[in-house]
Amino acid sequence: MDFNLTSEQKLFQKTIREFCNKEIKPIAGKIDKEEYFPKDLYKKMGRMGLMGMTVPQKYGGAGIDKVSYMIALEEISRVCGSTGITVEAHNSLGVGHIYEKGSEEQRKKYLPKLTNGEEIAAWALTEPNAGSDASAIQTTAALDGNEWVLNGTKQFITSGDVAWITTVMAKTDKEKGAKGISAFIVERDTPGFKIGQLEDKLGLRGSHTAELIFEDCRVPKENLLDKQDMGFVGAMNILDRGRTAIGAMSVGIACGALEDCIEYAQQRQQFGRPISKFQAIQWKIANMATEIEAARLLVYQAAFLEDQNVRFTKEASMAKLFASEMAMRATRNAIQVFGGYGYTRDYPLERYFRDIKLCEIGEGTSEVQRMVIARQLGL
Repeated sequence: MDFNLTSEQKLFQKTIREFCNKEIKPIAGKIDKEEYFPKDLYKKMGRMGLMGMTVPQKYGGAGIDKVSYMIALEEISRVCGSTGITVEAHNSLGVGHIYEKGSEEQRKKYLPKLTNGEEIAAWALTEPNAGSDASAIQTTAALDGNEWVLNGTKQFITSGDVAWITTVMAKTDKEKGAKGISAFIVERDTPGFKIGQLEDKLGLRGSHTAELIFEDCRVPKENLLDKQDMGFVGAMNILDRGRTAIGAMSVGIACGALEDCIEYAQQRQQFGRPISKFQAIQWKIANMATEIEAARLLVYQAAFLEDQNVRFTKEASMAKLFASEMAMRATRNAIQVFGGYGYTRDYPLERYFRDIKLCEIGEGTSEVQRMVIARQLGL
């Protein structure tokens, strides 16, 4: 058992960190305050291979291993949660589903523009009345000649308003429940597809979250992704990857809070000495650092298992559950270390605190993760 990163992974980590510090960190505040979606930034990231990280090079991707993907998400989220979640949803869900379940024709048609950052991919499962119970979706797809006709509404879709293509889950057989759900690739300009309300969110405000509406939306027959009625199975497989990635994102946000805490505690003077010399502050920071390391190992374990083609459902849920709740504690305690300054927008702590909450909700709430883990344990 080797806990060391390879020399290639260390170099990759260093390269990504330098890029993030130079290109993302200076505009992270603007991204949050102005709900700014920096298209040019994602094109730069595409040129670096960050918009198709685990996709093979033959489709324009970087072809890196899953642990390296987690490293990248951690580094990006360390400076900007909004950018982190956009990259995560694009890679793990939008691009991931097409690569994992798409035909060769679909891969060749869609992946190159997505992996180079020219276009963004979205993924649509959640609906107003189908959140944790994803099998309860009401969006339907009926075959009419050479086209599928989609009707329904999707909610809380990351990048839904800026995406070129969206993978949409819809019921093709209402009588079969979850076993009657299929997945479809829907292009942005498809007739009958329109963008609804954009969500005004607590955090991750630079990541756009949209309602998607399908009214007799006619999709070519060849845009069925995978086999008919296999969409739910495919979606659950994709969510395992997404949950590990949310864990990495959580670790990244917590790392940003920890680094700021250490720097501030060493500079802030009270009672004639830096507050870093007080045991109460030291213990908070020590606990943060310890839990971050534990969460990172859970994330790396799940990613490693995926690389080995071993089922990692339990490990993905454990990584997401522990890392997201850990990061919530870490950002809360970081604000406490900063005191009144942590409650202001002069420092990024309040942004970290707002951003991390989504990680306890998105791609399966903490409660759902506990249900998944319990089932995997045979309960």
